[in-house]
Amino acid sequence: MTDDIALRTATPDEIPALLALWAAAAKGTSISDDEAGVAALLARDPHCLIVATPAGDPGTLLGTVIAGWDGWRAHLYRLAVDPAHRRRGIGAALLAAAEERLAALGARRIDAMVLDGNELGHRTWKAAGYAPEPQWSRWVKPLAG
Repeated sequence: MTDDIALRTATPDEIPALLALWAAAAKGTSISDDEAGVAALLARDPHCLIVATPAGDPGTLLGTVIAGWDGWRAHLYRLAVDPAHRRRGIGAALLAAAEERLAALGARRIDAMVLDGNELGHRTWKAAGYAPEPQWSRWVKPLAG
């Protein structure tokens, strides 16, 4: 089913559409889920935010994943697929593209941010070969007010 989608990196002019997709498709929010946060992400690493679109309609976003690499660790964030287009292999295609990117950059392990209560997400990540590490907890300290 993924023959009818195209994968590419997001562009800054798509930030409003990205935020709208995340609001409709993603579980939870992040302190960086605003135009300034996404613009800073794309300015720092223009290739980290991968989007899926219909093959003949590059302006319609079907899904996203952020494949972040800091030179030491690889992280995946914001795997989100439009609810109307789920169960078509879009999430799996996005994950495969993210893994390929991160492996090419030198990553040896990938961490994925997945909410504990996101059961649909748990199934997706498990099917892709990911597993939780219960010995780790995420500690956070917001810097923006």
